[in-house]
Amino acid sequence: ALKSDGAVWSWGSNNMGQTGCAKGYTAHDVPMQIAGLDGIVAVAAGSDHSMALSSDGIVWAWGSNGSGQLGNSATWSSPVPTQVHGLADVAAISCGSAYSMALKKDGTVWTWGSNSYGQLGDGTLKRRSTPVQVAGLDGVTSIAASGSSSMALKHDGTIWAWGLNDRGQLGDGSRTNRPRPVQVIGMDDVVSIAAGWSHSLATRRDSTVWAWGWNNYGQLGNGTREDSNVPVQIVG
Repeated sequence: ALKSDGAVWSWGSNNMGQTGCAKGYTAHDVPMQIAGLDGIVAVAAGSDHSMALSSDGIVWAWGSNGSGQLGNSATWSSPVPTQVHGLADVAAISCGSAYSMALKKDGTVWTWGSNSYGQLGDGTLKRRSTPVQVAGLDGVTSIAASGSSSMALKHDGTIWAWGLNDRGQLGDGSRTNRPRPVQVIGMDDVVSIAAGWSHSLATRRDSTVWAWGWNNYGQLGNGTREDSNVPVQIVG
């Protein structure tokens, strides 16, 4: 939780130090303030790592780091916040399962951590312990990370996605994993995006909501339980 004074509080499971409260790796069931973090303007949580963005555009991360998702050039967990290396002028952050994303003020997107499915978008499947720029992507205004898939909304209202695509969550009409961004089919005039575990959401300027990907539990909201590898409009 981010308080209005810029302080960050956390609670819950802490087996990898993801609460950042310098209490080792013991879980706690009441909120505790994370020491050494102030002036924070945004927070994000992954499966078992966490991030915070400070008002000066610097990113801090803590918790699990086996895939380099803390971005500090190491691969061991940290129960206290560490600064992400080589990253400044950041406007937004998002956490995936074992990887991290940052949107810089210049509209470029940077990623680090696990890359088994190409979710870092740098054209490789190599994990990274420091940030790398997503290939061929600029003019971005919003980002969203899911389990192992990534999305970016550009200023022209188009959506671009990359990474794991086993349920069609990239929305490009295929089930093929993509290590570089591909455009989501039929989506323009988009104003906001969100990512679930294996499904994706977008709101268009006309206030309609669209979804694609995994649908076993009806998470696409279109009255079926069938996956869709292209966007479908949410009913009603």
